[in-house]
Amino acid sequence: MKRISVAVLTTLLLLPAFVFGQSYKSKTLLTLGDKEFTADEFMAVYEKNNVRSDVIDKKTVDEYMDLFINFKLKVIEAENLKMDTSAKFIRELNGYRQQLAKPYFSNDEVTDKLVEEAYERMKYDLNADHILVKCDLHAVPSDTLKAYNKALELRKRILAGEDFGDVAVEASDDLSARDIEPVPGQHNGMKGNRGNLGYFTVFDMVYPFESGAYNTGVGEVSLPVRSDFGYHLIKVNSKTPASGIIRAAHIFLIVDENDPDRQDSVVKAKIDNIYKELEPDGSNWSNTVRKYTDDKGTIKNDGMLSPFRVSNLVPEFIDVVKSLEPEQFSKPVKTKYGYHIVKLIGTSGVGDFETEKDRLKERVGKDMRASFSEEVVLKRIMKENKFKEMADVKDNFINSIDSTLSLGVYKMSENVNKDEVLFSINQQKYTIGDFVDYIYKHQEPQPFISAASFAYQLYDAFVKEKVFEYEDAHLEDKYPEFNTLIQEYHDGILLFDLMEQQVWRKAIEDTVSLQNYFEQHKDEYMWGDRVKAMVVTLNRPDNLEKVKELVTEENDIDNLRKRIKEDSIRYVNSRCNFYQKGDNINIDEMEWTVGNILVIPSTVDKSTEIIKILEVRAPEHKTLKEAKGLVTSAYQEELEKQWVEELKVKYPVNINNKLLKKIKKYYGQK
Repeated sequence: MKRISVAVLTTLLLLPAFVFGQSYKSKTLLTLGDKEFTADEFMAVYEKNNVRSDVIDKKTVDEYMDLFINFKLKVIEAENLKMDTSAKFIRELNGYRQQLAKPYFSNDEVTDKLVEEAYERMKYDLNADHILVKCDLHAVPSDTLKAYNKALELRKRILAGEDFGDVAVEASDDLSARDIEPVPGQHNGMKGNRGNLGYFTVFDMVYPFESGAYNTGVGEVSLPVRSDFGYHLIKVNSKTPASGIIRAAHIFLIVDENDPDRQDSVVKAKIDNIYKELEPDGSNWSNTVRKYTDDKGTIKNDGMLSPFRVSNLVPEFIDVVKSLEPEQFSKPVKTKYGYHIVKLIGTSGVGDFETEKDRLKERVGKDMRASFSEEVVLKRIMKENKFKEMADVKDNFINSIDSTLSLGVYKMSENVNKDEVLFSINQQKYTIGDFVDYIYKHQEPQPFISAASFAYQLYDAFVKEKVFEYEDAHLEDKYPEFNTLIQEYHDGILLFDLMEQQVWRKAIEDTVSLQNYFEQHKDEYMWGDRVKAMVVTLNRPDNLEKVKELVTEENDIDNLRKRIKEDSIRYVNSRCNFYQKGDNINIDEMEWTVGNILVIPSTVDKSTEIIKILEVRAPEHKTLKEAKGLVTSAYQEELEKQWVEELKVKYPVNINNKLLKKIKKYYGQK
């Protein structure tokens, strides 16, 4: 089914202010039914998507006017259907609003420094080991000191000569450092990582750990680094130029010790032979992938993996990638999955600061380091909105709280005046009763801190929440551009939901109409020349002649399989399919005549492939089932065109052509 994301739909509307001369700015350019749109509205959209953007397929003013009309017609229809009042719509818009509001709760100066720091770290990939000594985030000072001293003692042992990995296996609270023994019927065994975290770069780890790692020299062991999890000792193994987004391909063979044909020694011998078969210049890489790889999902793309970063794959694989130049391939390398021959296609590296800064700013805003910026913003909002705190009221109330808060079962005393004001924001007042409600929602046992300490933590969190809530509730009034942005997402979500209802779902559910559309356009959906072929793979040579004989005699795959089973011939795989050119390299090279047989012995192991042509077919029509994806997409386009024409009748279109001509002239168009 053809779908468009809300983000894509709203790009039609994400627009900055644009001035087209005062005399034309507010003039009506377009009327749809009784709704008017100004020249400024249209030009802002056009400016965003065709003048200032990097869109390859740029539209003329006339072309974009058609898109604008179609978009606005659908939004008007959705509003008239009251789709913007549904619970689903309101929930979704609120979700987007939360994301769009985030920049208004960060300080640019602090954020800029964090972005610059992130960029410097982004230039390098680290490979590091760690040892964790667990310590609760709110642990009492004595327990915190105990954990810190333990980490120091472990560091002393390492600096005195003990192997970091050995100490990690013995003492780390990160259980992944140690081997996990298999439990029959529950889980397989797993080899521990001895503290090695593999490769990572900026944003891959929690911020305190990241800072500790990037501030530690290669080969050095850090002092204990505090995070929410406890104390870490970090040993940096390497610091290499960042690979960024990596594009690589591989030839992959699975190792499975439970399968005699996939045991390590057998697979190692096979991958070595495959490596010898590869031409030094890689000219036969594609054919070799298609013949041998066990990663079936990458065969059609010459073994190409989805783009990845250093933190996405095991370190052994990344080690190889970093040793290669583009278009080079490696010797066989073993990972926990099996054996690979890795070919590097290319790496993106790191762009200059101007290229990367917007993306980094977005990441900083979602990361825990954003709290530094939030504190600055909190103070600004307090000042702008005349925040006033009654410190005596606060202290007196907190002093009245007993130890039940630490147990998580606090109840306000009847002697407390819940109507006393703790603080105000402009004219809005927040009372002890409001704070107590907050306590009831957030209290939980705190064995490591006093009731008063926990109460002050809750109070600070309560103030922050209410100050931000107040600011959030007034964003549309305070920032017109934010109000415009929310309206744009409002329209985008409506359009998505309406398209789902009127086009996408209808094309799927109305099977009769889809069949009729297919019958009217069936000449557009054709197979090319094809053959039906049996492909039989014999993994061992013992019964080769017998299998060749059976393939020669049989033209039905089920009968062939039955006879192979009756003759107790093992290690044979067989399949029967239709093939076009490009589907199978060996079938491509055969003469396409019925009964033709090709026997292909492997050059890297003991297997043999036998192919028999059963049927040759000239180009023919596809069935609806065979072409359903393409047919459905085309039918959806047809439905949309018809629907838009109906909307134009329902909401008559009237363009101010004189004004449109001036706009085209402004953009140098006729």
